Amino acid sequence: MTTITFPYGKNHITHDFDTPCAVLTSQLHTLEAAENQTLTVREALENPIGSPRLSELVKDKSRVLVITSDHTRPVPSKVTLPVLLSEIRLGNPSADIHILVATGVHRSTTVAELRDKFGDEIALRETILVHDAFDDSKLSSKGTLPSGCKLSVDSEVDWADIVVSEGFIEPHFFAGFSGGRKSILPGIASAKSVMSNHCYRLIDDPRARTGVLEGNPIHADMCAAAKLAGLAFILNVIIDADKRVVRAFAGDPFKAHEAGCAFSLEKCRVPHTPGDIVITTNGGYPLDQNVYQAVKSMTAAEGCVREGGVIICMAASADGSGGEGFYRWFADVGGNPQAVLDRAAPIAAEDTLPDQWQAQILARVMLKARVIMVTEPIARDTVEGMGMHWCADLDAALSLAYTLTAGREIVAIPDGVSVIVE
Repeated sequence: MTTITFPYGKNHITHDFDTPCAVLTSQLHTLEAAENQTLTVREALENPIGSPRLSELVKDKSRVLVITSDHTRPVPSKVTLPVLLSEIRLGNPSADIHILVATGVHRSTTVAELRDKFGDEIALRETILVHDAFDDSKLSSKGTLPSGCKLSVDSEVDWADIVVSEGFIEPHFFAGFSGGRKSILPGIASAKSVMSNHCYRLIDDPRARTGVLEGNPIHADMCAAAKLAGLAFILNVIIDADKRVVRAFAGDPFKAHEAGCAFSLEKCRVPHTPGDIVITTNGGYPLDQNVYQAVKSMTAAEGCVREGGVIICMAASADGSGGEGFYRWFADVGGNPQAVLDRAAPIAAEDTLPDQWQAQILARVMLKARVIMVTEPIARDTVEGMGMHWCADLDAALSLAYTLTAGREIVAIPDGVSVIVE
Protein backbone atom coordinates (compact mmCIF):
# COMPACT_ATOMS: atom_id res chain seq x y z
CA MET A 1 0.00 0.00 0.00
CA THR A 2 1.22 3.50 -0.90
CA THR A 3 0.09 6.48 1.18
CA ILE A 4 0.24 9.86 -0.54
CA THR A 5 -0.68 13.28 0.80
CA PHE A 6 -2.00 15.87 -1.63
CA PRO A 7 -2.29 19.60 -0.81
CA TYR A 8 -5.85 20.83 -1.23
CA GLY A 9 -7.05 24.34 -0.34
CA LYS A 10 -5.57 25.21 3.04
CA ASN A 11 -5.54 21.56 4.08
CA HIS A 12 -4.36 18.20 2.73
CA ILE A 13 -5.98 15.01 1.45
CA THR A 14 -4.27 11.73 2.31
CA HIS A 15 -5.07 8.63 0.28
CA ASP A 16 -4.01 4.98 0.56
CA PHE A 17 -3.41 3.29 -2.79
CA ASP A 18 -3.62 -0.51 -2.77
CA THR A 19 -1.94 -0.80 -6.17
CA PRO A 20 1.56 0.37 -7.20
CA CYS A 21 1.69 4.10 -7.80
CA ALA A 22 4.61 6.14 -9.12
CA VAL A 23 5.10 9.39 -7.22
CA LEU A 24 6.81 12.40 -8.80
CA THR A 25 7.85 15.15 -6.42
CA SER A 26 10.10 18.15 -6.59
CA GLN A 27 13.31 17.96 -4.60
CA LEU A 28 12.30 21.32 -3.19
CA HIS A 29 9.87 19.38 -1.03
CA THR A 30 12.75 17.47 0.52
CA LEU A 31 14.77 20.59 1.30
CA GLU A 32 14.40 22.22 4.65
CA ALA A 33 13.22 25.80 4.69
CA ALA A 34 15.77 28.33 5.79
CA GLU A 35 16.23 28.20 9.56
CA ASN A 36 15.86 31.95 9.57
CA GLN A 37 13.90 33.06 6.51
CA THR A 38 14.42 36.74 7.19
CA LEU A 39 18.18 36.27 7.47
CA THR A 40 18.25 34.32 4.19
CA VAL A 41 16.47 37.16 2.41
CA ARG A 42 18.70 39.77 4.01
CA GLU A 43 21.87 37.90 3.01
CA ALA A 44 20.65 37.77 -0.61
CA LEU A 45 20.11 41.54 -0.59
CA GLU A 46 23.54 42.09 0.97
CA ASN A 47 25.18 39.92 -1.71
CA PRO A 48 23.34 40.76 -4.94
CA ILE A 49 24.04 38.96 -8.22
CA GLY A 50 25.39 41.15 -11.03
CA SER A 51 24.43 44.40 -9.34
CA PRO A 52 25.41 46.85 -6.59
CA ARG A 53 23.36 46.58 -3.40
CA LEU A 54 19.91 48.08 -3.60
CA SER A 55 20.79 50.43 -0.76
CA GLU A 56 23.48 51.86 -3.04
CA LEU A 57 21.22 52.09 -6.07
CA VAL A 58 18.56 54.13 -4.26
CA LYS A 59 20.85 56.69 -2.59
CA ASP A 60 20.03 59.37 -5.14
CA LYS A 61 16.53 58.08 -5.99
CA SER A 62 13.78 59.97 -4.19
CA ARG A 63 10.88 57.94 -5.62
CA VAL A 64 11.05 54.14 -5.44
CA LEU A 65 8.49 51.81 -6.97
CA VAL A 66 8.32 48.33 -5.47
CA ILE A 67 6.27 45.84 -7.49
CA THR A 68 4.89 42.85 -5.60
CA SER A 69 2.63 39.92 -6.41
CA ASP A 70 -1.12 39.75 -5.89
CA HIS A 71 -3.39 37.43 -3.91
CA THR A 72 -3.06 34.57 -6.43
CA ARG A 73 0.67 34.12 -5.82
CA PRO A 74 2.19 32.54 -2.68
CA VAL A 75 5.05 35.01 -2.36
CA PRO A 76 5.81 35.12 1.40
CA SER A 77 5.67 38.91 1.45
CA LYS A 78 5.32 39.06 5.23
CA VAL A 79 8.93 37.83 5.26
CA THR A 80 10.37 39.39 2.10
CA LEU A 81 8.79 42.83 1.87
CA PRO A 82 9.85 44.20 5.29
CA VAL A 83 13.47 43.25 4.51
CA LEU A 84 13.26 44.79 1.05
CA LEU A 85 11.82 48.05 2.41
CA SER A 86 14.48 48.11 5.12
CA GLU A 87 17.21 47.77 2.49
CA ILE A 88 15.76 50.70 0.53
CA ARG A 89 15.52 52.89 3.62
CA LEU A 90 19.04 51.93 4.66
CA GLY A 91 20.28 53.66 1.52
CA ASN A 92 17.71 56.46 1.48
CA PRO A 93 15.68 56.96 4.69
CA SER A 94 13.59 59.71 3.12
CA ALA A 95 12.67 57.81 -0.05
CA ASP A 96 9.04 58.04 -1.14
CA ILE A 97 8.07 54.39 -1.67
CA HIS A 98 5.03 53.17 -3.58
CA ILE A 99 4.14 49.48 -3.47
CA LEU A 100 2.34 48.38 -6.64
CA VAL A 101 0.41 45.10 -6.58
CA ALA A 102 0.92 43.31 -9.89
CA THR A 103 -2.48 41.87 -10.68
CA GLY A 104 -1.90 41.30 -14.38
CA VAL A 105 -5.43 40.82 -15.68
CA HIS A 106 -6.66 39.17 -12.47
CA ARG A 107 -9.38 40.76 -10.38
CA SER A 108 -8.33 43.52 -8.01
CA THR A 109 -6.85 42.45 -4.69
CA THR A 110 -9.16 43.30 -1.79
CA VAL A 111 -8.18 45.20 1.34
CA ALA A 112 -8.64 42.04 3.38
CA GLU A 113 -6.33 40.15 1.03
CA LEU A 114 -3.72 42.91 1.26
CA ARG A 115 -3.76 42.70 5.05
CA ASP A 116 -3.56 38.93 4.95
CA LYS A 117 -0.68 38.95 2.47
CA PHE A 118 1.44 41.80 3.86
CA GLY A 119 0.37 42.04 7.48
CA ASP A 120 -1.15 45.13 9.08
CA GLU A 121 2.19 46.84 9.65
CA ILE A 122 2.70 47.23 5.89
CA ALA A 123 -0.91 47.15 4.68
CA LEU A 124 -1.98 50.02 6.93
CA ARG A 125 1.15 52.19 6.94
CA GLU A 126 2.70 51.95 3.47
CA THR A 127 1.43 53.47 0.22
CA ILE A 128 -0.07 50.52 -1.64
CA LEU A 129 -1.56 50.76 -5.12
CA VAL A 130 -3.29 47.99 -7.06
CA HIS A 131 -2.60 47.77 -10.79
CA ASP A 132 -5.58 48.01 -13.14
CA ALA A 133 -4.75 46.60 -16.57
CA PHE A 134 -8.01 47.92 -18.02
CA ASP A 135 -7.72 51.59 -17.01
CA ASP A 136 -6.09 53.33 -19.98
CA SER A 137 -5.77 56.57 -18.00
CA LYS A 138 -3.21 54.86 -15.74
CA LEU A 139 -1.13 53.23 -18.47
CA SER A 140 1.96 54.37 -20.34
CA SER A 141 3.16 53.21 -23.77
CA LYS A 142 6.70 51.78 -23.80
CA GLY A 143 7.31 50.50 -27.31
CA THR A 144 7.31 47.26 -29.31
CA LEU A 145 8.32 43.77 -28.17
CA PRO A 146 10.28 41.20 -30.23
CA SER A 147 7.04 39.47 -31.24
CA GLY A 148 5.73 42.73 -32.67
CA CYS A 149 3.30 43.23 -29.80
CA LYS A 150 2.92 46.71 -28.30
CA LEU A 151 3.78 47.25 -24.64
CA SER A 152 1.97 49.53 -22.22
CA VAL A 153 2.50 49.39 -18.47
CA ASP A 154 1.26 51.04 -15.29
CA SER A 155 2.24 54.72 -15.37
CA GLU A 156 3.69 54.36 -11.88
CA VAL A 157 6.92 53.38 -13.64
CA ASP A 158 7.07 56.94 -15.02
CA TRP A 159 6.58 58.36 -11.53
CA ALA A 160 9.47 56.32 -10.17
CA ASP A 161 13.17 57.11 -10.22
CA ILE A 162 13.88 53.39 -9.84
CA VAL A 163 11.75 50.26 -10.29
CA VAL A 164 12.26 47.24 -8.04
CA SER A 165 10.27 44.01 -7.80
CA GLU A 166 9.84 41.04 -5.52
CA GLY A 167 8.45 37.66 -6.47
CA PHE A 168 9.09 33.94 -6.44
CA ILE A 169 10.49 31.45 -8.92
CA GLU A 170 8.78 28.20 -9.82
CA PRO A 171 8.21 26.28 -13.05
CA HIS A 172 5.69 28.04 -15.29
CA PHE A 173 3.60 26.22 -17.86
CA PHE A 174 4.33 28.51 -20.80
CA ALA A 175 6.80 31.18 -19.64
CA GLY A 176 9.31 28.54 -18.54
CA PHE A 177 9.61 29.93 -15.02
CA SER A 178 7.79 32.53 -12.97
CA GLY A 179 9.50 35.46 -11.30
CA GLY A 180 11.87 38.14 -12.54
CA ARG A 181 10.58 39.80 -15.68
CA LYS A 182 7.02 38.57 -15.10
CA SER A 183 6.56 41.35 -12.55
CA ILE A 184 6.32 43.68 -15.56
CA LEU A 185 4.64 41.49 -18.19
CA PRO A 186 2.05 40.38 -17.31
CA GLY A 187 2.29 41.85 -13.79
CA ILE A 188 1.77 45.57 -14.43
CA ALA A 189 1.11 45.55 -18.17
CA SER A 190 -2.03 46.65 -19.96
CA ALA A 191 -4.66 44.04 -20.71
CA LYS A 192 -3.94 44.52 -24.42
CA SER A 193 -0.23 43.82 -23.91
CA VAL A 194 -0.90 40.76 -21.76
CA MET A 195 -3.32 39.31 -24.26
CA SER A 196 -1.00 39.96 -27.20
CA ASN A 197 1.86 38.27 -25.36
CA HIS A 198 -0.43 35.31 -24.70
CA CYS A 199 -1.66 35.05 -28.30
CA TYR A 200 -2.41 31.74 -30.02
CA ARG A 201 0.81 31.76 -32.06
CA LEU A 202 3.13 32.22 -29.07
CA ILE A 203 1.26 29.80 -26.81
CA ASP A 204 1.31 27.22 -29.61
CA ASP A 205 5.11 27.42 -29.94
CA PRO A 206 6.61 24.09 -28.76
CA ARG A 207 9.25 26.02 -26.76
CA ALA A 208 6.59 27.81 -24.71
CA ARG A 209 6.64 25.07 -22.11
CA THR A 210 7.47 24.41 -18.48
CA GLY A 211 11.13 24.91 -17.61
CA VAL A 212 12.12 26.21 -21.06
CA LEU A 213 13.68 29.68 -21.42
CA GLU A 214 15.97 29.35 -24.43
CA GLY A 215 14.05 30.10 -27.61
CA ASN A 216 10.81 30.64 -25.70
CA PRO A 217 9.11 33.58 -27.49
CA ILE A 218 6.95 34.44 -24.49
CA HIS A 219 10.00 34.68 -22.24
CA ALA A 220 11.75 36.84 -24.86
CA ASP A 221 8.86 39.32 -24.89
CA MET A 222 8.78 39.41 -21.09
CA CYS A 223 12.51 40.16 -20.87
CA ALA A 224 12.16 42.96 -23.40
CA ALA A 225 9.23 44.38 -21.43
CA ALA A 226 11.28 44.43 -18.22
CA LYS A 227 14.01 46.43 -19.99
CA LEU A 228 11.54 48.87 -21.55
CA ALA A 229 9.88 49.45 -18.18
CA GLY A 230 13.22 50.07 -16.48
CA LEU A 231 13.17 47.20 -13.99
CA ALA A 232 16.46 47.72 -12.14
CA PHE A 233 16.59 45.21 -9.28
CA ILE A 234 14.74 42.10 -8.14
CA LEU A 235 14.32 40.02 -5.02
CA ASN A 236 13.03 36.54 -5.86
CA VAL A 237 12.67 33.58 -3.54
CA ILE A 238 12.17 29.87 -3.99
CA ILE A 239 9.70 28.34 -1.56
CA ASP A 240 8.85 24.88 -0.26
CA ALA A 241 5.46 23.17 -0.15
CA ASP A 242 4.56 25.14 2.97
CA LYS A 243 5.36 28.44 1.22
CA ARG A 244 8.50 29.01 3.32
CA VAL A 245 11.69 30.49 1.90
CA VAL A 246 14.26 27.91 0.81
CA ARG A 247 16.59 30.17 -1.18
CA ALA A 248 16.66 33.87 -2.09
CA PHE A 249 18.15 35.55 -5.14
CA ALA A 250 18.60 39.30 -5.48
CA GLY A 251 20.25 41.70 -7.88
CA ASP A 252 20.24 42.25 -11.64
CA PRO A 253 16.76 41.43 -13.01
CA PHE A 254 18.16 38.95 -15.52
CA LYS A 255 21.28 37.51 -13.89
CA ALA A 256 19.62 36.97 -10.50
CA HIS A 257 16.57 35.47 -12.16
CA GLU A 258 18.69 33.12 -14.27
CA ALA A 259 20.50 31.93 -11.14
CA GLY A 260 17.19 31.23 -9.44
CA CYS A 261 15.84 29.41 -12.50
CA ALA A 262 18.95 27.22 -12.69
CA PHE A 263 18.47 26.23 -9.05
CA SER A 264 14.78 25.56 -9.66
CA LEU A 265 15.49 23.44 -12.73
CA GLU A 266 17.97 21.33 -10.81
CA LYS A 267 15.54 20.68 -7.98
CA CYS A 268 12.24 20.46 -9.88
CA ARG A 269 13.11 18.18 -12.81
CA VAL A 270 11.40 14.77 -12.61
CA PRO A 271 11.60 11.81 -15.01
CA HIS A 272 8.96 11.26 -17.66
CA THR A 273 6.82 8.49 -16.17
CA PRO A 274 3.90 7.29 -18.34
CA GLY A 275 0.61 6.52 -16.67
CA ASP A 276 -2.97 5.71 -17.63
CA ILE A 277 -4.26 7.78 -14.71
CA VAL A 278 -2.29 10.80 -13.49
CA ILE A 279 -3.33 12.55 -10.28
CA THR A 280 -2.16 16.08 -9.60
CA THR A 281 -2.93 19.23 -7.61
CA ASN A 282 -2.16 22.92 -7.86
CA GLY A 283 -0.19 22.85 -4.63
CA GLY A 284 -3.07 23.99 -2.45
CA TYR A 285 -3.98 27.55 -1.50
CA PRO A 286 -3.61 30.14 -2.99
CA LEU A 287 -2.97 28.61 -6.42
CA ASP A 288 -5.96 26.28 -6.32
CA GLN A 289 -8.58 28.95 -5.76
CA ASN A 290 -10.15 28.46 -9.21
CA VAL A 291 -10.30 26.25 -12.27
CA TYR A 292 -8.33 28.78 -14.31
CA GLN A 293 -5.23 28.40 -12.15
CA ALA A 294 -5.63 24.61 -11.96
CA VAL A 295 -4.75 24.32 -15.64
CA LYS A 296 -1.11 24.83 -14.62
CA SER A 297 -0.87 21.53 -12.77
CA MET A 298 -2.81 19.77 -15.52
CA THR A 299 0.09 20.49 -17.90
CA ALA A 300 2.44 18.54 -15.61
CA ALA A 301 0.01 15.63 -15.78
CA GLU A 302 -0.23 16.13 -19.54
CA GLY A 303 3.49 15.36 -19.76
CA CYS A 304 2.95 11.89 -18.24
CA VAL A 305 -0.55 10.72 -19.14
CA ARG A 306 -0.93 8.33 -22.04
CA GLU A 307 -3.11 9.30 -25.00
CA GLY A 308 -6.72 8.59 -24.07
CA GLY A 309 -5.88 8.34 -20.38
CA VAL A 310 -7.32 10.25 -17.43
CA ILE A 311 -6.05 13.26 -15.49
CA ILE A 312 -7.43 13.79 -12.00
CA CYS A 313 -6.84 17.33 -10.78
CA MET A 314 -7.65 18.18 -7.17
CA ALA A 315 -8.10 21.92 -6.72
CA ALA A 316 -10.54 23.40 -4.20
CA SER A 317 -11.67 26.13 -6.66
CA ALA A 318 -13.74 27.97 -4.08
CA ASP A 319 -13.72 31.00 -6.44
CA GLY A 320 -15.24 28.96 -9.26
CA SER A 321 -13.95 29.28 -12.79
CA GLY A 322 -11.62 32.20 -12.16
CA GLY A 323 -13.32 34.24 -14.85
CA GLU A 324 -16.55 34.18 -16.80
CA GLY A 325 -14.66 34.62 -20.06
CA PHE A 326 -12.57 31.50 -19.41
CA TYR A 327 -15.71 29.50 -18.62
CA ARG A 328 -17.54 30.72 -21.72
CA TRP A 329 -14.77 29.52 -24.06
CA PHE A 330 -15.91 25.98 -23.26
CA ALA A 331 -19.52 26.41 -22.21
CA ASP A 332 -20.43 28.13 -25.48
CA VAL A 333 -19.24 25.14 -27.53
CA GLY A 334 -20.65 22.45 -25.29
CA GLY A 335 -17.30 21.68 -23.70
CA ASN A 336 -15.75 20.61 -27.03
CA PRO A 337 -11.97 21.24 -26.80
CA GLN A 338 -11.37 20.99 -30.57
CA ALA A 339 -13.99 23.68 -31.12
CA VAL A 340 -12.13 25.90 -28.65
CA LEU A 341 -8.88 25.55 -30.64
CA ASP A 342 -10.66 26.06 -33.95
CA ARG A 343 -12.07 29.33 -32.65
CA ALA A 344 -8.78 30.57 -31.20
CA ALA A 345 -6.37 29.64 -34.01
CA PRO A 346 -7.31 32.39 -36.53
CA ILE A 347 -7.34 35.22 -33.95
CA ALA A 348 -4.52 37.75 -34.53
CA ALA A 349 -2.22 38.63 -31.62
CA GLU A 350 -3.63 42.13 -31.23
CA ASP A 351 -7.16 40.71 -31.10
CA THR A 352 -6.45 38.02 -28.50
CA LEU A 353 -9.49 37.56 -26.30
CA PRO A 354 -9.58 37.40 -22.49
CA ASP A 355 -8.49 34.02 -21.12
CA GLN A 356 -7.91 32.69 -24.64
CA TRP A 357 -4.47 31.32 -23.71
CA GLN A 358 -5.73 29.37 -20.72
CA ALA A 359 -8.58 27.97 -22.78
CA GLN A 360 -6.12 27.01 -25.52
CA ILE A 361 -3.89 25.10 -23.11
CA LEU A 362 -6.78 23.40 -21.33
CA ALA A 363 -8.22 22.36 -24.68
CA ARG A 364 -4.86 20.87 -25.65
CA VAL A 365 -4.84 18.88 -22.39
CA MET A 366 -8.45 17.73 -22.83
CA LEU A 367 -7.73 16.45 -26.34
CA LYS A 368 -5.05 14.15 -24.92
CA ALA A 369 -6.89 12.87 -21.85
CA ARG A 370 -10.19 12.93 -20.01
CA VAL A 371 -10.08 15.40 -17.13
CA ILE A 372 -11.72 14.80 -13.76
CA MET A 373 -11.68 17.63 -11.23
CA VAL A 374 -12.08 17.19 -7.50
CA THR A 375 -13.25 20.55 -6.18
CA GLU A 376 -15.55 22.10 -3.65
CA PRO A 377 -19.23 21.60 -4.63
CA ILE A 378 -19.57 25.28 -5.55
CA ALA A 379 -17.43 24.65 -8.65
CA ARG A 380 -19.32 21.58 -9.90
CA ASP A 381 -21.51 23.38 -12.44
CA THR A 382 -18.46 25.21 -13.77
CA VAL A 383 -16.42 22.03 -14.21
CA GLU A 384 -19.20 20.13 -15.89
CA GLY A 385 -20.21 23.09 -18.01
CA MET A 386 -16.67 23.18 -19.41
CA GLY A 387 -16.82 19.55 -20.53
CA MET A 388 -14.84 18.00 -17.67
CA HIS A 389 -15.99 15.49 -15.07
CA TRP A 390 -16.59 16.50 -11.45
CA CYS A 391 -16.18 14.39 -8.32
CA ALA A 392 -16.54 15.23 -4.67
CA ASP A 393 -13.48 13.27 -3.52
CA LEU A 394 -10.55 11.23 -4.75
CA ASP A 395 -12.25 7.87 -4.17
CA ALA A 396 -15.08 8.85 -6.47
CA ALA A 397 -12.64 10.26 -9.02
CA LEU A 398 -10.63 7.02 -9.12
CA SER A 399 -13.78 4.93 -9.49
CA LEU A 400 -14.83 7.09 -12.43
CA ALA A 401 -11.34 7.00 -13.94
CA TYR A 402 -11.42 3.21 -13.99
CA THR A 403 -14.55 3.37 -16.16
CA LEU A 404 -13.02 5.90 -18.55
CA THR A 405 -9.78 4.04 -19.32
CA ALA A 406 -8.82 0.38 -19.45
CA GLY A 407 -5.33 1.04 -18.12
CA ARG A 408 -4.55 0.87 -14.43
CA GLU A 409 -1.09 2.41 -14.10
CA ILE A 410 -1.25 5.39 -11.77
CA VAL A 411 1.18 8.30 -11.53
CA ALA A 412 0.80 10.81 -8.71
CA ILE A 413 2.19 14.34 -8.90
CA PRO A 414 1.21 15.76 -5.49
CA ASP A 415 2.20 19.31 -6.48
CA GLY A 416 1.95 19.74 -10.24
CA VAL A 417 3.11 23.35 -10.32
CA SER A 418 6.40 22.48 -8.64
CA VAL A 419 7.74 19.93 -11.14
CA ILE A 420 9.28 19.95 -14.61
CA VAL A 421 8.55 16.70 -16.40
CA GLU A 422 11.47 15.70 -18.63
